[in-house]
Amino acid sequence: MTYDLLIGDRSYSSWSLRGWLLFAKFDIPVRVHNTRLYDTRLAEDLKPYAPARTVPAVRLPEGGIVMDSLAIAETLAERHPDAGFWPAETNARAFARSITAEMHSAFSALRSACPMNLRHSFKSFPVSEAVQNDLTRIEALWSHARSLAGEGPWLFGSYSIADAFYAPVATRMATYGLPVSREAQTYITTTISDPTFLEWRCRGLPDTPQSAYDMPYDIADWPGPD
Repeated sequence: MTYDLLIGDRSYSSWSLRGWLLFAKFDIPVRVHNTRLYDTRLAEDLKPYAPARTVPAVRLPEGGIVMDSLAIAETLAERHPDAGFWPAETNARAFARSITAEMHSAFSALRSACPMNLRHSFKSFPVSEAVQNDLTRIEALWSHARSLAGEGPWLFGSYSIADAFYAPVATRMATYGLPVSREAQTYITTTISDPTFLEWRCRGLPDTPQSAYDMPYDIADWPGPD
């Protein structure tokens, strides 16, 4: 039972990263197909996934189409109940769903000001009040998640859908040098040092850069392992 997954540029497509992690971290068989954001080929590559209009998009083994990363996450969790997509404990599972949904719909200031870029880090990024408010809220969510966690370094101990959804947030905090607590920095380091994440990043580096993601700040060294 193998799925088909269409993703965008690995260095920039944060939603594609989330979708891919849902397969890679839970050992779900998948054929990965690549397209390119802001390119005429995107519409052509999306045709086998109609009526999807964005990436990631998934074709089920039976032929059905799943659009939107949250729908992909819930579909996989439903179809693979023993894979551990959500925490097993009731309160942790409820909160994991809550913060995943909030990630899906909120933090527009952070996402707009700090597009995901896994090719570069930046110096002297000016943190606006709106971005700081998002950071404060995210740290509060992470802290409460850790209070419910079992053994393990992830938000709820073991890796879950919540970690896949917050992975691009952690990369933004790292690459833009955003001010975070020591506790948050520990989680960020766990995320950007994870071998599965590093596989994603390394696969994207040979691709042609997208000028749309250039930023008017000095370039810094990548903050994690290569």
